Amino acid sequence: MPTFVVETYGCQMNVHDSERIAGLLLDAGYTQALANSQPDLVVFNTCAVRENADNKLYGNLSFLAPRKKSDPNFQIAVGGCMAQKDQDAIIKRAPYVDVVFGTHNIGSLPILLERARVEEASQVEIKESLEHFPSTLPVKRDSAFSAWVSVSVGCNNTCTFCIVPQLRGIEKDRPASEIMSEVRALVDQGVIEITLLGQNVNAYGVDFGDRTAFAKLLKECAKVDGLERVRFMSPHPRDFTDDVIEAMAESKNVMPHLHMPLQSGSDKVLQAMRRSYRADRYLGILEKVRRAMPDAAITTDIIVGFPGESDADFDDTIKLVKQARFSAAYTFQYSKRPGTPAAAMADQIADDVMAGRYNQLHKIQQEISKSENEKLIGKTVELLVSGHEGRHDLDQNRMNGRSADFRLTHFDNTAKSARPGDLVEVKVVEAFANHIVAGAPINVKKTKGGDAHATWVEDNQDRKILLGIPTLASLKSL
Repeated sequence: MPTFVVETYGCQMNVHDSERIAGLLLDAGYTQALANSQPDLVVFNTCAVRENADNKLYGNLSFLAPRKKSDPNFQIAVGGCMAQKDQDAIIKRAPYVDVVFGTHNIGSLPILLERARVEEASQVEIKESLEHFPSTLPVKRDSAFSAWVSVSVGCNNTCTFCIVPQLRGIEKDRPASEIMSEVRALVDQGVIEITLLGQNVNAYGVDFGDRTAFAKLLKECAKVDGLERVRFMSPHPRDFTDDVIEAMAESKNVMPHLHMPLQSGSDKVLQAMRRSYRADRYLGILEKVRRAMPDAAITTDIIVGFPGESDADFDDTIKLVKQARFSAAYTFQYSKRPGTPAAAMADQIADDVMAGRYNQLHKIQQEISKSENEKLIGKTVELLVSGHEGRHDLDQNRMNGRSADFRLTHFDNTAKSARPGDLVEVKVVEAFANHIVAGAPINVKKTKGGDAHATWVEDNQDRKILLGIPTLASLKSL
């Protein structure tokens, strides 16, 4: 049976799509590639938001070219947003790619691979609109106890820097009954944490004219027995309403963590970005969230170097960051994307200026993150144990987990009392900008998630395949 790896770039929606790609391939008779092996198929699930994702793809394609030349049976497929955007251009730059498929026809991949093999010719199939909601496709999840659940696909916003709405299409919402059926089925399988996903998740309900639909969805999730944690990614400030804050505060299993993109602290830049809110509105939301949930952690996305951003505009961003006290901020240098209004704007910012602003903002936010994390020293936090996330020293006496407010935490597991999927209480002893460190578990709550993980590991070992979805990084040799 042919083996595969999936290489994913981009957002959580892409990660979830990659789980569907893996599920489709397993259903079609493929198996996951073993470590130290050469896969028969490499699938790239791409992103189009920033230029470095393009460069990374073509760099990896060049790396695979010699293998393709020496082994015609080896196949390469490219999907995702960049495939939707560039279409035939990928084959022109890398004619040895077997399949190019878009964001709307993931389900076609196995058929396209077989057609490319039989016809000995590249296959390009890009649908311009979604035919079936991707939730109908099989999934190979990367975790036994955590899962993504899509509530919508597409986006109705017109941010001038973003090409995603052109590639994912207008927003399409799933019926709440379908979403809740999937949530309950996942919990029955041992999942104890779900993350609701949408390009603009809190706009859920726009399809059927109910602005309160997302808050209702959170409250329905709160009623599911055995569902320990509910998260959502990523809301838009324009659509963030008080009933969502109320649902978060009242629902014990909806986690006190809000990731809400800011993009800029300058009203002038926000207007140029067509973000439809201003700094005061954004800060007002944070104030309401913290009033309802004093211990909530708030994270964000920020772009520096947007066309026309002056020193004063950047200073506004710095001021807002200092005022907001984000627990973490994902900062990016503006990346010009052909086809977006921002790409044609005057006053593009020089690379060295952009880099300088990025470094300044990153340094300030790292100091804030460390300071915010230090407030937890001496406190007890509950973690969902994930394993060895982010650690490369293979210290088996330390494990990782995420706190309720999503802080990455390393803790002492010398006694081997905790396993992935369990909920543990630990006392924080040290803090850094990007993680906190805790002692041994004070209390361990064995969960269905831990039971599911134990069974999942055993089943995967019996089949002698890698845990989760294998990627290029998981294989030492291609």
